[in-house]
Amino acid sequence: MTIDTKSPADPVDHTAQREQAAGPSRSERLSALAQQHGALVTLIVAVVAASVGFDTFMTADNMENMAVSSAFLAVVALGMTFVIVTGGIDLSVGSLFALGGVLAAWGSQYGTAVALLLPLAVCGLIGLVNGLLIARARLAPFIVTLAAMLAARGILLSVTDEGSKTYLVDKDSFFATLGQGKVLGVGAPVWITVALFVAGAVVLRRTRFGQYVYAVGGNEDAAALMGAPVARTKIAVYTVSGLCAGLAGALNAAWLVSGVTILGSGMELEAISAVVIGGTLLTGGFGFISGSLVGVLLLKVIQNVINQIGSLDSAYQQVVSGAFLAVVVIAQTWLGRRRRVL
Repeated sequence: MTIDTKSPADPVDHTAQREQAAGPSRSERLSALAQQHGALVTLIVAVVAASVGFDTFMTADNMENMAVSSAFLAVVALGMTFVIVTGGIDLSVGSLFALGGVLAAWGSQYGTAVALLLPLAVCGLIGLVNGLLIARARLAPFIVTLAAMLAARGILLSVTDEGSKTYLVDKDSFFATLGQGKVLGVGAPVWITVALFVAGAVVLRRTRFGQYVYAVGGNEDAAALMGAPVARTKIAVYTVSGLCAGLAGALNAAWLVSGVTILGSGMELEAISAVVIGGTLLTGGFGFISGSLVGVLLLKVIQNVINQIGSLDSAYQQVVSGAFLAVVVIAQTWLGRRRRVL
């Protein structure tokens, strides 16, 4: 005799099974799109509004100035993106940016190779030390990179005799051309930045190392169980961040044809803001290289609009940027909770 073990008391939720098999719901997809492309939509709206409100906004000179000035922050934000996706933070990039510029200007007297390799070597080494202390000694990224920020400023002051020396770059050198030259009417630093972002996007999204970066940021313990080299990944991203900051400083020195000692103050906060505005979560495990570039451009558009107004001083740039960042973080938190609930 066959007994039917199924009964009305044990119903099968076919609807839930179908929804699970169908993948993310429409609400989840919309939340993900808003989190990924919200900054781009905001940038487009801001550009259109600024173009309508100010006649000088869309001029060739203004666009070029914004593009070139954005390039240096964008390179710093590129390295910061890798760090934040792993769930870390790097407060030393502003000081490394300034140090890289001074070292590049000093090294330019010995040729372009020295002007580029010296800041990369020094800033990359500081980034490597940051990574080793964070990954191997298990120290907090905030404390380690804060100490590196102070150390880099100390080295900067030592090299420039307490800031009294300003090293100049020969305007006729090839190194100066990297900062002031143009290709197809666009500044060379912009092309260099675009190339770096394309390479960074490929590394983060299409390589095994990029998978490790996401895995470490998503769940470090789970990543270790899956065989991901957690420590080496952390060391690598902080080294990349140091290299990017040093390179950005060198390009800025080539653009200004001098190593200005007072630059870089607060740049670490700008870079973090740009990365977060671009959709990368501060908690790690989720982010986009392209989003960081959009975040940089959005910050620069906001700053440019404030300058176009004329009646507002530069302090309002910080107020508006801070308020905008707070709104973005709140929106990201809400979208993240909504996706988990759905």
